[in-house]
Amino acid sequence: MKKAFLGPVLLACLTAFACATTACGDSPEAKAPAPPAPVEPPPAVTPPPAPAPPPEPTAEEKKKAEQQKQLAKDRAESEAENKKEVARWSPELKKEATALVDKQFPNGKAAIQGAMASKARKPGHADRDKFRHPAETLDFWGYKPTLTVLEFGPGEGWYTELLAPTLAKKGKLLATNTDPNGPADDRSSYYGQVFKMFLDTSPELYGKVETVNIDNKAPKLPQDGTVDLVILARELHGMVNQGKMDVWVAEIQKALKPNGVLGVEQHRAKPDAKPEESAKNGYLPEKWVIEKIEAQGFKLAGKSEANANAKDTKDYAGGVWTLPPSFREGDKDREKYAAIGESDRMTLKFTKVAKAAPKADAKPATPAKPAAPAKPAAPATPAAPAAPKKP
Repeated sequence: MKKAFLGPVLLACLTAFACATTACGDSPEAKAPAPPAPVEPPPAVTPPPAPAPPPEPTAEEKKKAEQQKQLAKDRAESEAENKKEVARWSPELKKEATALVDKQFPNGKAAIQGAMASKARKPGHADRDKFRHPAETLDFWGYKPTLTVLEFGPGEGWYTELLAPTLAKKGKLLATNTDPNGPADDRSSYYGQVFKMFLDTSPELYGKVETVNIDNKAPKLPQDGTVDLVILARELHGMVNQGKMDVWVAEIQKALKPNGVLGVEQHRAKPDAKPEESAKNGYLPEKWVIEKIEAQGFKLAGKSEANANAKDTKDYAGGVWTLPPSFREGDKDREKYAAIGESDRMTLKFTKVAKAAPKADAKPATPAKPAAPAKPAAPATPAAPAAPKKP
């Protein structure tokens, strides 16, 4: 009887336990998933500070940038023009250039006139003859095909194309030039390149031209008493602007033979102009030029009005470069300036003279006999020392 009683009791206990753990008859309720742990936001990234704007260029930096821009433009135009010039030199033109060099002329003026008529000249150069009168000007300076000539500042070769072929046989042409291999951002290097390109176009005409490299910042000519004629055509104002006129004229005087000739052609300012100011516009007063050159061992041998122009008013905002051939103003009033023509220019001839030797020192006077020494005075009471100066 005891076993029969325990069975149902045990069964009831197990059933009660099961109901307690399973909610007895109800479907077990699914537990909701635990919420995800909160994600910490990434730390805020501070953006780097914006770069500071570049400083505003100074007036000097702006000026230099503009100059470099203009230099690049000028160089590109010169190179393009040179390509056209090289292409122009056909076999027929080279033959004519050779014939010009070989031709004999009775005198210097006839030789220059023959060169002026040559088709070998650069296009447009002959158009300036009516303003520059090269045959008359060179004849006034005493030009002969047997001379040693130094052309100072040949530019793009306007005079060179007349001088080189006529001096090639019996004379010699020297031409100053700045270093064409100098710094690319230096305008003087560009000028050197322009003249070198000009010479390279025709070995027939220019193969015997000797270039003399110069530095405008340190004036020096290697020639010493070996040159017959130096030509300064429209160069003096540049020397004045650089503060180098006196030293350059002295170097030219040294380069010339005794009684050698300096030929000057220069834009002529009004007589009362201040040289340092007028030079900025390309002009110089004639009287002042004569005095300055004579002070360096020259004597004025003559004046010519071959290149005078009374129409030149000399008061242009753009200086002498307003006139042809530069036409600095472009199309503005171009007809007006073309009607005026090239500038009014002085044409002067100087001869080299010996510079005045420094005066010899005067002989010292015979010293007078020394006077008998005076009797020594009684020593004075020393004075109190002076107060020191304030610092």
